[in-house]
Amino acid sequence: MHIVVCVKQVPDTKIIKINPKTNTLDRRSAPAILNPYDAHAVQEAVSIREKTGGTISVLSMGPPQATAVIKKAIEIGADQGYLITDRAFAGADTLATSYALSKALEKIDKELQVDMVICGKHAIDGDTGQVGPGIARRMDIPPITNVIEVSEVNLNEKTVLIKRKLTNGYELIQADLPCLLTVEKEINHIEYSPMPNMIKAARYEPVIWAVSDFENVDRAQLGLKGSPTIVGKMFTPPRPEGGKKIEGSSDEQVNQLMEILMEKKEVLSLQSSKQ
Repeated sequence: MHIVVCVKQVPDTKIIKINPKTNTLDRRSAPAILNPYDAHAVQEAVSIREKTGGTISVLSMGPPQATAVIKKAIEIGADQGYLITDRAFAGADTLATSYALSKALEKIDKELQVDMVICGKHAIDGDTGQVGPGIARRMDIPPITNVIEVSEVNLNEKTVLIKRKLTNGYELIQADLPCLLTVEKEINHIEYSPMPNMIKAARYEPVIWAVSDFENVDRAQLGLKGSPTIVGKMFTPPRPEGGKKIEGSSDEQVNQLMEILMEKKEVLSLQSSKQ
């Protein structure tokens, strides 16, 4: 079992500020950290490895200092890491990023077959949730998003049983391997790293690749050239409305609640599908 976890270095959004003139993130105002959702993705890979055995690789795209998040993933429990860094990647949006990462995954797959790719639900700096599904589309493997539980991995049948969160409930999915998962934070808790992992992470140097290390790369799909997305402006969205308060006698409250449930009766339905 070979699991590859895609991770990203992001600014700490608890500290970061918005530039009032440009309405963009001032990335210099906050320290860089491992994207929290990606940390849970690495932890889930460790949990799966404990049941199935195998190898965990981590992959990131970014500047040379992004080696720090790969070291953090090694500390959590990953076995090895890859960083793709090149000026040609600069300015990449989610489309160009998914292309570059898919090329790196192709190269990793040639070294050791990839059975599963895990990503965080989204990065806290962009909040799009597009890179994971974009990678899956380019690799022609099924993407399963918003995963909150990996119930079973069957290596003999090459299938995985997954529970994912929907707006109005949950969905249980059986998917074929290889596949790509994007995980929610609630899928697990980040465990304290044992001392051997911390020592290994401190000494570890990831494999670093540039564009020239890949085969059959269309440079027009990389970086700013391959990024059709334009951010017009950023703004603070309005606060969501509060829930509806049920008042009256016990009987009146029950009747009101039943009316609401009947309006949203799809919440009570059980759905299943296979990808």
